[in-house]
Amino acid sequence: MSPACPDGGLRSGAPRVYLHPAEERTAAGQDTRALTLDIIGAGFGRTGTSSLRAALEALGYPCYHMSDLLFRPERKPDVAFWHEVAEAPDAAHDWDRVFGHVRATVDFPGCAVWRRLAHDHPAAKVILTLHPGGAGAWYDSCRKTIYVGTGLDAATAFGRTFNAMMDRLVWNGLLQGTMEDRSAAIARYEAHAAEVRDTVPADRLLVFAADQGWDPLCAFLGQPVPDLPFPKANDREAMSRTMDRVKRFALRNKAAQSGTEPGEGQT
Repeated sequence: MSPACPDGGLRSGAPRVYLHPAEERTAAGQDTRALTLDIIGAGFGRTGTSSLRAALEALGYPCYHMSDLLFRPERKPDVAFWHEVAEAPDAAHDWDRVFGHVRATVDFPGCAVWRRLAHDHPAAKVILTLHPGGAGAWYDSCRKTIYVGTGLDAATAFGRTFNAMMDRLVWNGLLQGTMEDRSAAIARYEAHAAEVRDTVPADRLLVFAADQGWDPLCAFLGQPVPDLPFPKANDREAMSRTMDRVKRFALRNKAAQSGTEPGEGQT
C-alpha cells in the first residue's frame, strides 16, 4: 500500500501545489459540477493509446482522444480550450468543457497535463502506456507519423490554433523540443515514464503496453475480462490512413473557410 499523498492523490514530493477547480469555482461563486474523469492516460501518443481507447470504451468508459479533436465536428471548438491550456498548463481549468461527456482521456493533448488532471481528479486512476517495442520504437513511430503529419493548414483559424497548441503544449512543452534529436527524444520519453512512476502511488497507477491484453487492464479497473480480442488500432498502415484523413480534413476546413470545394489536385 502506498503512503498517503495529500497533494491531490500524488506523492508528497511531487512539485507544485494546486487548488481543485471546484474549490476555485466555489470561491468565485461559479458552477461546482462534479468532475467526471475516472481514468487519466499519462502515456505519449503512439504508445498504443488508440487501442487503449477502444478497450476502455468496450469496458464502458467513454474516452477522449486527439482524434476527437481532429475528426469529430462537435469537438472542433475544443481546440480553443486546449489553446488556453497550452498558455497556462499548470493552471486550473474547467475540464468539464472537454471531459464532461467522457469518463477517460488518453493520448495528446490530455497526457500533456496528466499531473494537473491527476491532482484535479483525485479519485481517478492513471494509466501510463508504453510502446511495446520500447522507447526507440516509439520515437520512430511518432517521428514518421504524428510529428510530421498533424500540422494543419495555417490558412484556417482551426489549423493555426491547433498548430500553436500542439507546438506549445506537446512538442515544446511535454516533449521539451526534443523531437528533432532521436537520442534527446528517447531520453525525454524515459524521463517522463520515470516521472509518472515516481509521482503516482502504485495502487493508483497501471503501467501498460497494449500487447499485454485485457488481463492487467481489467484487474486494475476491477472489470471482468470481455469475451472479445483486445483491440489493435493504428498500426503503421492504419496510421498512414489516418494521416491521409488529416490532410483531407485540412483541405475541407480550408475550402469551407474560402467558400469553395476542394478541386482537382487537392487530394
